[in-house]
Amino acid sequence: MTYTITLIPGDGIGPDVAEAARRCVDATGVKINWEVAEAGSDVIEKYGTPLPPETLESVRKNKVALKGPITTPIGTGFRSVNVAIRKELDLYACLRPCKSLKGVRSRYENIDLVVVRENTEDLYAGIEFEEGKPETKKLIGEIEKLGKKSIRPDSGLSIKPISISGTKRIVKFAFEYALRHKRKKVTAITKANIMKYTDGLFFAAAREVAKGYEGKIEYEERLIDNMCMQLVQKPELYDVLCLPNLYGDILSDLCAGLIGGLGVAPGANIGEGLAVFEAIHGSAPKYKGLNKVNPVALILSAVLMLDYLGEKDAARKLQNAVAAVIAEGKSVTYDLKPHRDDPSAVGTSEMADAIIAKVKGG
Repeated sequence: MTYTITLIPGDGIGPDVAEAARRCVDATGVKINWEVAEAGSDVIEKYGTPLPPETLESVRKNKVALKGPITTPIGTGFRSVNVAIRKELDLYACLRPCKSLKGVRSRYENIDLVVVRENTEDLYAGIEFEEGKPETKKLIGEIEKLGKKSIRPDSGLSIKPISISGTKRIVKFAFEYALRHKRKKVTAITKANIMKYTDGLFFAAAREVAKGYEGKIEYEERLIDNMCMQLVQKPELYDVLCLPNLYGDILSDLCAGLIGGLGVAPGANIGEGLAVFEAIHGSAPKYKGLNKVNPVALILSAVLMLDYLGEKDAARKLQNAVAAVIAEGKSVTYDLKPHRDDPSAVGTSEMADAIIAKVKGG
């Protein structure tokens, strides 16, 4: 079977790591027709937008995409292309496994956690009102009238929607993932003791879903602040973590830190019949085109993609090849060396070559 898959190189280091990941996937022998589509800061002048409609249409048509990092300005400029892709395609489930790899520096060993993050609601829904605008002043007045709460007139506002339907589908995704991958427990995490009508709703809807898995998968609840401490102190007690959007974003970075950083943390965004696979890390524009950065996160995201396609053997082969190269510690990028100034460090492409050699040899 030949798959047609959208490849979005992205910007900054995106093209370097995307090409490395593409070559590694091709080395597994899975037949893929890569349809390259553009997105990111580099294409704004060409299209007038960082996310051309043609790119979204390519993903809709092909159903699966592998995406390199894309720059998101902080505080100014266009909104996140990453968030826009998830919203436009209703990729409601963000999947971020975090598993220890021998040879990666970390204070922890034997970490094996999976973060399942709701992708479309919460404070990341993009419902914001700018300070000083007439509509913002009007909304402040309505909130003060309806909620009997005082808001400073020089405030900007963000709305935090959490729905029963949105919660139930992400919690069901977490339980179904746990069943398919022989996991034992799902932990729902919010701040429901303070935000009773949004985070409290998340817990209430999650409990309804959990009833359908009694006797199959354990279910428990934690508060987000306590959960951060728990993961630092005793991560071995946890398995699949299910969270609303903002908390999931933060906690997935914490879990990535437990395994050595974002450079080895893969990610996937999955909806009904559509999926986009991407690394968690950013675009690091200062390293653009230098053939220097670690490609592992996107290669492991491609492993998730192969698993999603049902190409289990290819996924396992590529996963094992990545683990073997890192464990050997020879053909790895500077950040995976014991010392970052190690002259034996290789480039992005050369590390991909080493992984490809393992794939073909094993």
